[in-house]
Order: sequence, then C-alpha cells, then structure tokens
Amino acid sequence: MTETIVSGFRPTGKLHLGHLHGTLTNWVRLQESYRCFFFVADWHALTTGNVTAATIRESTEEMVIDWLSVGLDPAKSVIFRQSDVKEHAELHLIFSMITPTPWLIRNPTVKEQARELGFIQSDDEAEVTKINYGLLGYPVLQTADILMYKAQRVPVGVDQVPHIEISREIARRFNNMYREIFPEPQPLLTEIPKIPGIDGRKMSKSYGNAVILSEPPADVDAKLSRMATDPRRARRRDPGEPADCPAFNLHRLYCTAEEIEFVSKGCRTADIGCLDCKKVMIRHVLEDLEKFREKRLYWEQHRDEVRDVLVEGGHKARAAAVETMIEVRDVVGV
Repeated sequence: MTETIVSGFRPTGKLHLGHLHGTLTNWVRLQESYRCFFFVADWHALTTGNVTAATIRESTEEMVIDWLSVGLDPAKSVIFRQSDVKEHAELHLIFSMITPTPWLIRNPTVKEQARELGFIQSDDEAEVTKINYGLLGYPVLQTADILMYKAQRVPVGVDQVPHIEISREIARRFNNMYREIFPEPQPLLTEIPKIPGIDGRKMSKSYGNAVILSEPPADVDAKLSRMATDPRRARRRDPGEPADCPAFNLHRLYCTAEEIEFVSKGCRTADIGCLDCKKVMIRHVLEDLEKFREKRLYWEQHRDEVRDVLVEGGHKARAAAVETMIEVRDVVGV
C-alpha cells in the first residue's frame, strides 16, 4: 500500500529560494511515490499573533500559485486549506485532552520560536508560562494535521524532529487509551541545503534578506550581486576562502563542477573579484527562475483555477477526514 505523507506551510508572506530548495523541490519529488496531502496552514499562522487577516488571505493564494509553478500537481497531490477542513480543529481538541503539558513545555522548537518572537527571554519555567496556548500547543494541532490522514511519513528537517516525536507520543497514548487507530508517524528526514540570505544569515522573510521566487529578474540580480562574501576579501586583491563565503553555498547548488573549480581557484588566488564570482552563479539562478516565472504567469492569469484547486483539494481532504473522525468519535464516545 502506498504510504501517506502530510506537510504544509503557513501563509505568512512570499516564498523564497530557501523554501524552494529546503522544501518545495522535495515535495515535487515525493508526489511521484507517495499519497501526498499538502496544506496551507492558515490556523497555524495565527499562533505568532503578528499576522493580519489580509496577509493570510493574500499569502494563501500567492503561495499556492508558487506551489503549482514549482511543479506540485493537483492530480498527484491533495492541495488544500487547513481551515476548510474543520475536522482538524475537532481532532486537535480531542488530542489536547490527552496531551500532558510537560510534553509541550519541553519542546525546544516552540521555545526557540517564542524567543524569536519576543514572547519569552529564556527557557525558565516561569518564562515558558508566558507563551500563549496557540503557540505552546502548536505540536498538538500539527499532530491533528498529520494523523487526520493517518500519515506514516512526515518530511522534515532535523530541527522539526521534536514535533514529530510529540505526534508519535500522542498517537501512542491515544491508541493505548482507546483503540489502535493511528500509525506512529516517522520523520522522513530531508537534507536541507544551507541557503543563506544576502546578509549571510539564514534566509528569512523576517530578516528582510530573502530572494523572493516571484521577484523580477533585475531585483534578483541586484540582491545576489550585493550578497555577503568572505570578509577577508575586503579589497579586490585580497585572497579568500570559498568555504567561508555565504554566496558560495549557492554556487554549490547551481553551478557546474568546472565552474566551482574555476571560482574556487579564482577566489583563493584573488584572480577574480567577488562580483565576477557571483555573476557565474547569478546566471544559473536567473535561468532556473525563468522556468518558474513562465509557469507562474499562467497561474496568475488563471486565478480561478487556483481557487478551484483549493476547493477540490478541500473536498478530497475532508472526505478522508470525515472517515477518520467517525472512527475517533466512536472510540472516544462523543
């Protein structure tokens, strides 16, 4: 039997190169071998407390356009909006009744996000109590998202494994308390390439250092042209080390072996300048995004079809969710 995969994105803004290489290309590959449910996590977007309704609505459609333009196929994957399947909320409520609070408090990913959002200053227990339940209980809703479709695999990076471990614990606890309904989902670890932003930090919308997939070519060129490089190359004649250059991470993704050898030697000997080096990589990025833009133009001009994808996906997801909840309500007694 074909295994099921579930994954989603919060609609909090435009997608960038980090999303493309960290998640989307993997989704496109997975849909060829798995039964896939990919959802717009609009309820999860509310957990941060700083996203407006307008942003969620606009980002939902724009994000799905990006998904389709990258290569997600509604004929191969179920693409839907989380809030269109109310059963997610019901299962989340039931799971919250059996989830011990310490399981959530010890989750390192939630605490890290809470610190980034300024909700807490440290991991002290008194500080953790300041986190609202929506964020603290994020893994419980995530578990409902996953187990609703009885997913056996969840594609994640290493930093998300603690969330999946909580999902496994909740599934195990539910099965032991009532009846074995849910599989214990396994993380499908994906090697996420390091995609630095133009300032050298992790590429992130919140940092303002991202290369947006839908940006005009001139803007992509301008951003990557001023991308941070090895700080030792303060002057054109200063030699550098590619391994210490943030831009070189993109060379590894986009350039040929011969090009990598050329720019590596040129960097270490100062035979080429940083901009000349980056231009080799930028050409490939622009060529790759051109294919994406051609497909995106189609979907931008056919937004009714994009909305139909979400509606149809919502029907398919809900049909599966209804079957799951019939089982759950029966064993719980509600």
